[in-house]
Amino acid sequence: MALCAIAATLAWQAGMWGAFTLSLLVTAVFGTSLYALAARWPVAAASAADPGPGQAHAETGVLLHRLLLDAAPTPLVALHHDHARALNRAARQMFGTDARILPIPGSLADEAATHLHHEGRRWRIDRMRADGDPAVSAVVALVDVESEASLAEARASAVLIDVLGHELLNGLAPIVSLADSAQMAADAEPVDNALVREILGPLKRRAEGLERFARAYRELARLPSPTMKQWNVGEFLHDLRQGFVRQWPTIELVVEADQMSAWQFDRDQLYQAVWALLHNAAEAASQASSARVSLLCRLEGQRLALEIADSGNGIVPGSADHIFRPFHTTKPDGSGIGLSLARQIARAHGGTVDLVGARPTRFRLTLA
Repeated sequence: MALCAIAATLAWQAGMWGAFTLSLLVTAVFGTSLYALAARWPVAAASAADPGPGQAHAETGVLLHRLLLDAAPTPLVALHHDHARALNRAARQMFGTDARILPIPGSLADEAATHLHHEGRRWRIDRMRADGDPAVSAVVALVDVESEASLAEARASAVLIDVLGHELLNGLAPIVSLADSAQMAADAEPVDNALVREILGPLKRRAEGLERFARAYRELARLPSPTMKQWNVGEFLHDLRQGFVRQWPTIELVVEADQMSAWQFDRDQLYQAVWALLHNAAEAASQASSARVSLLCRLEGQRLALEIADSGNGIVPGSADHIFRPFHTTKPDGSGIGLSLARQIARAHGGTVDLVGARPTRFRLTLA
């Protein structure tokens, strides 16, 4: 139990959300069992007027585990059939209760719900069924979406700074070397004009490449906050289709969508994000004998999901972990910001972009 709590804390600090959630839910399962054990404490105390050393040691261990669970920063809630119960201090403070939460908030009672809106804040619901305890139907961890997004943004900024320094140094080193060679060739007697021209060619290309990188970085770093409005989803998909057909007339595009009227998003930014995914899909599909791209739009509970797939050869083995890294690209003339920018736009809309299939390649963009 203590190791699970420590693992969850370290994962939280590192921004490792998968490891954090797993550790947290394991901790929650132990917490539920401890809660049931603690509830039987008075009965055990009454039946044993003179507890032995073994029982005293066990009770000390239970108390230690309950204290660790209570110190967890994430609200943990046990769902019973007719009520909910706060398992730790964070949950008690969140719902303003000593133990029971009545009535159960609608999103917590709904097994399909993924988010809870409470007192002006938005919480992600990480739910795990408690099959081992008939009195408890599920254990829920509530993750503050705003805090999670802030931590993710801080980590992304650190990555960008690291990438910026790396790329600038890599770009400037050959420019400095070529400039020194050009200077030496110009100072020689007699001046070797052919050599100078030979040096100036790659020097110019290197400088242009660094300029392209700087422009791409500025585009990624200056993404404004989204302007949210209600837009017709069907018209939005129609515009994407028209643009795709004009750009890649030889590639088949299949668009499928659930029946829906409107959704709230920044139209320009979302178009840019989906277009980046379609662009990647079209380039991959063009390498296959049967070029085909699909765009699926579905309602999933309280979220809108767009899935883009292609008939290409799939993600290059070993590169799946790096494709969302800013400026990472396997294309000679690629900027490496398309996927990173798409994910940044989706996160600003309360969603994300994930790789859900490598062969064939499938990306999934979600909006809250």
